[in-house]
Amino acid sequence: MEDTLFAGLNPEQRAAVLLPRTSALVLAGAGSGKTRVLTTRIAHLIRSGQASPLGILAVTFTNKAAREMLARLSAMLPINTRGMWVGTFHGLCNRLLRAHFREAGLPALFQILDSQDQQGAIKRVLRAMGADEERYPPRQVAYFINSHKEDGIRAAAVKPWDLASRAMVEFYQAYEAQCRREGVVDFAELLLAAYELLNGDERLREHYRSRFGFILVDEFQDTNRLQYEWLKLLAGPQAAVFAVGDDDQSIYAFRGARVGNMRLFEQEFQVQQVIRLEQNYRSHGNILDAANALIANNQGRLGKNLWTEAGKGEPVRVLEAGNDMDEAAFIVDEVRALQAEGTPLSEIALLYRSNAQSRVLEQAIFNAGLPYRVYGGLRFFERMEVKHALAWLRLAAHADDDGAFLRVVNFPPRGIGARSLEQVQEQARALGAPLAAIAGQVRLAGKAAAGMADFLDRVGRLRAGVGRLNLAELVEEALALSGLLEHYRAEREGAERIENLEELVNAAASFENDSELDDLSAFLSHASLEAGEREAGAGVDALQLMTVHSAKGLEFRVVFVSGLEEGLFPHENALSENDGLEEERRLMYVAITRARQRLYLTRSNSRMLHGQVRYGLRSRFIDEIPAGLCRFVGGMQAPARDFVSQWSGHREAPGRSAPLRDGFGAGPASDAGLPFRIGQNVQHPKFGGGVILAAEGRGEDARVQVNFREAGVKWLALAYARLSAG
Repeated sequence: MEDTLFAGLNPEQRAAVLLPRTSALVLAGAGSGKTRVLTTRIAHLIRSGQASPLGILAVTFTNKAAREMLARLSAMLPINTRGMWVGTFHGLCNRLLRAHFREAGLPALFQILDSQDQQGAIKRVLRAMGADEERYPPRQVAYFINSHKEDGIRAAAVKPWDLASRAMVEFYQAYEAQCRREGVVDFAELLLAAYELLNGDERLREHYRSRFGFILVDEFQDTNRLQYEWLKLLAGPQAAVFAVGDDDQSIYAFRGARVGNMRLFEQEFQVQQVIRLEQNYRSHGNILDAANALIANNQGRLGKNLWTEAGKGEPVRVLEAGNDMDEAAFIVDEVRALQAEGTPLSEIALLYRSNAQSRVLEQAIFNAGLPYRVYGGLRFFERMEVKHALAWLRLAAHADDDGAFLRVVNFPPRGIGARSLEQVQEQARALGAPLAAIAGQVRLAGKAAAGMADFLDRVGRLRAGVGRLNLAELVEEALALSGLLEHYRAEREGAERIENLEELVNAAASFENDSELDDLSAFLSHASLEAGEREAGAGVDALQLMTVHSAKGLEFRVVFVSGLEEGLFPHENALSENDGLEEERRLMYVAITRARQRLYLTRSNSRMLHGQVRYGLRSRFIDEIPAGLCRFVGGMQAPARDFVSQWSGHREAPGRSAPLRDGFGAGPASDAGLPFRIGQNVQHPKFGGGVILAAEGRGEDARVQVNFREAGVKWLALAYARLSAG
């Protein structure tokens, strides 16, 4: 039996499985077989008599992973896994609280609030306190409450620092009291209440410490502060904690994950041995070498180096396209070629840093007739915030669009409640008229009347722009009048929704109307068709589109990582945060290690952003991969466009690269052999690498605007700039 249990394990995996009763840290690289090590370790502990099935606690981060672990155990040993404590943090805490509800001060049948239920509960608190939901959005209040709970801080212990935070603390206190009255708990409360239960009841704490002599934790790099403290409390000084994780794949800081917990664990649990699982069973050697070289730039790593017996494989293909549409066209052409060679579409993944980048890719894929599926998200025109913005445009085009009216009349909230809307709808039905035409005539009370008047005024102002503004300007006007941008800025994860709204402006700017309809009507028809039943159905071989975050834990034969420009990947928001750049680099490491056989890294010299053509620097992540591992395709050094087209006010049509031309004229710069072009990468002896954004003047008066990677945007007199092609 022992030989069967350990069959196929490499020496490092076997060493991890056979560790004596001690706390240990297993650094498990991508594709190194960590799930097998975890389940084999549990099976070995049971088989060898060191622990009973009920004396082991195993923590995973998803219910799917827990089910898979239990299924593998059942296949390894003839045991009943039904009563085993294997599950997520929330699932195990729920189990603990159900068993000891009295000690926790909870009703026997307490209910769990999901995120939507929690927001509904918070809305009731705000209404009861007479608070303005526009000033204090429920999502923002929920974030305040949950983030403090995840840090183990109750409302009574929060110290306000200004008037706004004082109001938040009061909402937190009222929300806690309401939940106690109603006997409900939210997700953050499950963990906090379980921690407080064990921390406050020594008898109970010692019972579980003696019961669970072995604790195993998967994805340890994703633990937050409270989860780590809960594990410390449950383990006690005698337990053997088997922590498996990869600090190089810690990518969830925005959810509270703390990569530093792995280092703390090593110190506080006095770990004597760190086992590194470095043999990769997924990717070819060149892909792993690229990942190793990239992640080596991060500081303070626990350290490991992935390797494989599968051979070097193909070089990493790197493309610099003229613009984002050329980039998408290249990807589509490569996908078609791969499909012709026999690669299933389901084995090809297109990864991007943020959801907003999917629109151009989706459009190119749809035009090519390729089936695709957006994994872990919605297609661009189906996203809630995009549909909200389109509803405003529909009202501008057709005043009698009742569906659009109902969608946005009270979103963002403007005090128009359900009863007020019922009055409008009753009157509209009685007169057989559109809601927008009747809404101004119905006598509403107080805040609802003011909110309705403001809404109708905004719609009227937007409608006045039809025919006067071009399509992109009209979308920008809709975003400004709707209040959507301000609303999402107040949300915890609103930045991505704002990016999607800004991408809608790009969609309008690049839209080509080849119909007999006016531009607005044609664009709305296009959006409806794009949001239609185009995504591949279940069982259909389809291309996989997803963000890098969604790709964690998945693998594909071929992977494209697109949009590799400074500000996109690494994302500009992360560059100003502590550990932000290093987390972005870890995210890139995750993207690279999703590929088994072939990896593409793509970027464009110019991209539509906020409705205008922008020029970006090549991502530092491309530069951090040794050139010897890469094959450069598509004319890496080709510039996007030159000074002449910029000065003449020429703006190329979206999706078309401008022709390349000679230098911009006589003078010291030209004589010095510096025929720079807009979008070209350059080097400066002091400021380092950058990209040319704009130029003005001629001869000795010529100057260029350069976006430097580290120093930011600067204007330089070209005659003295000491720039070189880079």
